[in-house]
Amino acid sequence: MTGAAPLAGVILAGGQATRYGGRPKGLERVGGRRIVDRVAEALARVTDRLLLVANDPDADAWLPGVRRVADVRPGLGSLGGIHAALAHAAGPALVVAWDMPFVPAALLAELRDAGAGADAAVPESGSRRGLEPLCAYYAPPCLAAIERRLDAGDLRVVSFFDDVRVARLPAARVAAHGDPSTLFMNVNSPEELLLAEAHARTTDAPAADGGRHRQEA
Repeated sequence: MTGAAPLAGVILAGGQATRYGGRPKGLERVGGRRIVDRVAEALARVTDRLLLVANDPDADAWLPGVRRVADVRPGLGSLGGIHAALAHAAGPALVVAWDMPFVPAALLAELRDAGAGADAAVPESGSRRGLEPLCAYYAPPCLAAIERRLDAGDLRVVSFFDDVRVARLPAARVAAHGDPSTLFMNVNSPEELLLAEAHARTTDAPAADGGRHRQEA
C-alpha cells in the first residue's frame, strides 16, 4: 500500500452489536453474503491488514483470522469507535461501518490516496452532515484530536474535524462509483435489509468487492 506505515482496514461493529431479529446486523446476508464479509473483502483489497472493532465477546468468531479489539473508552458511540480504530491500529486506518454492504474497494482506494498530505479523507454525500465519517481514512494525528473532544464530552462523530486537516472526496468522484444513497446505505432494520437485498439483485448495484458478485442471487 501507499505510504511508509502499514494501513489498517478497520471494520466498526460498534457498541454492543445492536441486534434486531435476534442477530447482530452485520451478520445478516445481502446478496447471499454476510454484510461484514462484504465490508471485509472491500477493505482487504486496499489495506495491509484488518481489524474488527466490536465489544461483543461473541465477535471473536465473526471473522476468523481477523483480530478483534474493543473500544478503549466504551460507551462513547461512533466517535469512540473511530478512537478505538486509531488506538489499536497504531497507524493510519481506513474505517467502514459494518452495516454498509455496498462500499466498493475502488472508492476506498480513492479515499486512501486522498489521505496523502491530510489527516483525514472523507467522502461527500447527501447525508445531513454532507460527509460520511464512518467510511473514511484517518491518520494518527486524529487520535489526539478525538481524545480532546471525548474529554470535553463532545461525542459528535465529526466534532474533531475542525482540529485536523480534512480532505473531502468530491461528490462527483464519489458518484463515479455509484449512487451515493446506495454506496453509503446502512442496514439498521429489517426493512432496510429488504431494500439492500433488492439493490443487490440489480445488475447496476455497486458491490463491496467492486462488482465481481453483482450477478449473485
